[in-house]
Amino acid sequence: MDGPTKELLRILAPNPSPLTGPGTNTFLLGRDRVAVIDPGPDDPGHLAAIVQAGRGRISHILVTHAHRDHSLGAPRLARMTGAPVLAFGDALSGRSPMMRRLADQGATGGGEGLDLSFAPDVALRDGDVIEATDWRLTALHTPGHSGGHLSFLWGDRIFCGDVVMGWSSTIISPPDGDLADYLRTLDRLAHHRPECLLPAHGDAIGNPAQRLAELAAHRRQRTAQILGALRDGPCDAAALARRIYDVPPHLLPAATRNVLAHLLALTDLGAVSPLDTLHVQARFALA
Repeated sequence: MDGPTKELLRILAPNPSPLTGPGTNTFLLGRDRVAVIDPGPDDPGHLAAIVQAGRGRISHILVTHAHRDHSLGAPRLARMTGAPVLAFGDALSGRSPMMRRLADQGATGGGEGLDLSFAPDVALRDGDVIEATDWRLTALHTPGHSGGHLSFLWGDRIFCGDVVMGWSSTIISPPDGDLADYLRTLDRLAHHRPECLLPAHGDAIGNPAQRLAELAAHRRQRTAQILGALRDGPCDAAALARRIYDVPPHLLPAATRNVLAHLLALTDLGAVSPLDTLHVQARFALA
């Protein structure tokens, strides 16, 4: 439990993993009325620590996106505090038309970590303001990792959920994740020129401009690797991931989903095309 200012506290959830890093950061903001950002998993000890730290003053529960490591604890925390849950929408909200078509076809088998039971009490839209006497948050729709992902602008800082992390790149897993949306989100966050990014996993990012540029360059490099590999002939996402990524076998499924996200974005641009129906096992070729 820690916090850089008197009005901000961070409580680390006990859910470390290769995908969550040290665990989910739950932030508590405010003194007289307290906003909880990302209550995390439905862990009784973690939720009890949040309630204790909130001192009976928790007034808002904000969820950046409906993945289980962020939203699963929200309903219980709402019952414990009486505070409403605010988010963009349910786990399937905010998807692009292409991703909705893929999901409707059942072709990609996405949905890793989705909290399909999640439903906020209040739906937030881009630009909505949530405020109390000593804090003011502006909701920013920042899709990419998730179609309904929100970040929250707080002065010169941004609570950025999973779209930016300092220790790892973000997993983009279609149809929930969308690379084209993600790249637009990086540009949008850079446009705000924040002094600090507060991610939901790992430490605060003190040089946002540099980190955002690094992440965009990383995606451009992956795109170049995929296009280079396809010059040798058609290939599917799984085979491309094995060629491009140097990761342990248990992380290859996540790498495959990232490659698929690149292939879908390249398909939308007309740079590559599937040899048959667009689905997770489809083989792609240069257009």
